[in-house]
Amino acid sequence: MRSSRDLASRARRWPAALALALLLPLAGCATGADSGPGGDPSATGTGSATATGPGTGPGGGTATGTAAPAPEVRGQLRADDRTRRYLLHRPAATDDPKPLLIAFHGRGADAAELREKSRLERAATARGMLVAFPEGLDHGWGAGTRATKQRPDPGQDVRFTEALIKHLVRTEHADPERVYATGFSNGGSMALRVAAERPDLLAGAVSVSGQLPAGNAAVKPTGPLPVMVVYGADDPVRPLAGWPSPPPDPEEPILPSLSARDTAAAFAAAGGAGKPVAREEKGYDRTVWRLKDAAPEDSTAAATGAAAGAATVQLLVVHDAGHTWPGSTVPPPDGFGPVSKALDATGTLLDFLTGSGR
Repeated sequence: MRSSRDLASRARRWPAALALALLLPLAGCATGADSGPGGDPSATGTGSATATGPGTGPGGGTATGTAAPAPEVRGQLRADDRTRRYLLHRPAATDDPKPLLIAFHGRGADAAELREKSRLERAATARGMLVAFPEGLDHGWGAGTRATKQRPDPGQDVRFTEALIKHLVRTEHADPERVYATGFSNGGSMALRVAAERPDLLAGAVSVSGQLPAGNAAVKPTGPLPVMVVYGADDPVRPLAGWPSPPPDPEEPILPSLSARDTAAAFAAAGGAGKPVAREEKGYDRTVWRLKDAAPEDSTAAATGAAAGAATVQLLVVHDAGHTWPGSTVPPPDGFGPVSKALDATGTLLDFLTGSGR
């Protein structure tokens, strides 16, 4: 795992704005064997670890107060003639189909970094969800449609994601109707790409500090899907207003992007949403588009907690927040801006996703 110190050290070797844009976090993992698009993937567990007590340690979230800690499994999956790795956290054992969350780390990071920063494995396994943190090739993701020297096949990561989902449905009893995606920065953009191009694979998606790619790498939503975009108002790495003409990158081209609002609006338009409703909340501003088939906002169903995020697209702009994961206790690299404590991004995104199932 690359520490924040490693990332900050790397950043100092380049001009500040450029270096910061290169370093975006995300993560993953999985086990089992399956076939899927892009070849004949197979997967094997390569090790496991358990927490020292209920609700503590890696994968320590539990479905009940007395259930055993969820184990962590390191696995690999063969897809497109490449061996891809992932980290999987299981909830307490049950025979029921389990919701599945795919969590993509950011650029320059890895699965363990996102796990540590987000604590998704604790919160999600406590809700009975499988959490898979896949590892990106060269610590990044092909979040855009433009081929580059480093990523000559821009669709490879979408196919890998599909193969991973199919594999976990077969080997881990994941519920194919309750598969969700999230990610941070470049990983958030990857989650948005899967949501845009393959809405049939997901029941919802959330991006933290990630926007839709634009320009000659553009990704356009193709169908209705509940989506949330969480973004820092003072992001110094990839601005809230987007980056239509990013600076050159000596290692890998930085893709242009839409603004956070235009990203959310694109998913709203694909879902036939009406006009958005905006409101100020403590520490952030929330804009909500209700998708075409959503229940009226004042209906009994829409008023329940379980339906709060159902059939909506939402944008949360977090005050006094940078290119960071709101609510995290892990300090970000120098120059990434502050971490807001006004919003728990992990709990917020899980509430949204579990209320948005189709």
